[in-house]
Amino acid sequence: MKNLKVGVLGAGHLGKIHLKLLAETEGYELVGVFDPDQSKSEYAKQTFGIKAFTSIEDLIAAVDVVNVVTPTLSHFECASFAIRNSKHVFIEKPVTNTLEEADALMKLAIEANVKVQIGHVERFNPAFIAAQPYIQNPMFIECHRLAQFNPRGTDVPVVMDLMIHDLDIILSIVKSNIKRISASGVSVVSNTPDIANARIEFANGCVANITASRISLKNMRKTRLFQRDAYIAIDFLKKKTEVVRLGDGEADADANAMYIELPDNTKKKINFEFPHIPETNAIQEELKSFRKCIEHGTEPAVTIQDGYNALQVAHEIVAKLHLGSDLLTTEI
Repeated sequence: MKNLKVGVLGAGHLGKIHLKLLAETEGYELVGVFDPDQSKSEYAKQTFGIKAFTSIEDLIAAVDVVNVVTPTLSHFECASFAIRNSKHVFIEKPVTNTLEEADALMKLAIEANVKVQIGHVERFNPAFIAAQPYIQNPMFIECHRLAQFNPRGTDVPVVMDLMIHDLDIILSIVKSNIKRISASGVSVVSNTPDIANARIEFANGCVANITASRISLKNMRKTRLFQRDAYIAIDFLKKKTEVVRLGDGEADADANAMYIELPDNTKKKINFEFPHIPETNAIQEELKSFRKCIEHGTEPAVTIQDGYNALQVAHEIVAKLHLGSDLLTTEI
């Protein structure tokens, strides 16, 4: 398959990252960029040797794939225009501003027979990928996503800015309907919650406890999963995974191994595993994945439906922060 001509809408902080990686990724031909801030477009033009388009329409007409890295409020407008022009579209998270917009995008993509992938990048974090073979029906999940204060992104609640990453990861792991959501949060330096905690109870008994903050003294992106005979710790920031599993103790026990003795006098061996984590760039990996799904006609790794599901839970958590009372959900 020939290289796919790709154009980027948005040349801000994240847009520059996408531009750089697309220029380096095999299978793409980076054609150009559009940003309403002409200085940003000119910077990208000079840096990457590409065309700075003067309109969204002109960029979309010149490419096969449109990469939407604009503010969330404009995601639907940009993506829907591209889809109506039969272009494949990659959209940064969250998929859209409203659920109605996400639903409309799903219908448009089906009608146009194009591929649309959502940029929930943590799915491609090598630490999470290394942990996946060990994850089997976790019953308690704890997530901490803490960031040092940065004015960029404070126009939206921390749930939409940070927590939505973990919501997508949890929903990709727990294959069960949500029964109840409770949440609390505090606005400290902005007009929307800067720190929030949510508890999600699933119909299968699993509980997820999620904390997100953008006013912390240090950065942290950790998830811990507890399941029968196993504990899995994933450090998304440092890209490390640790697996602690219980196995049956044997007569010829390893003198250097750790064992615990249970009340029934049986012994369990504690196995510590540290899966190999390859050095990969998660954003580049998701862009490669999108290229492959277009080439092979397969389903994107993160679909519009996935983006819709994460957005739905995020909206319900935000509503709970405002309502101050338990919010019963509909089935997802």
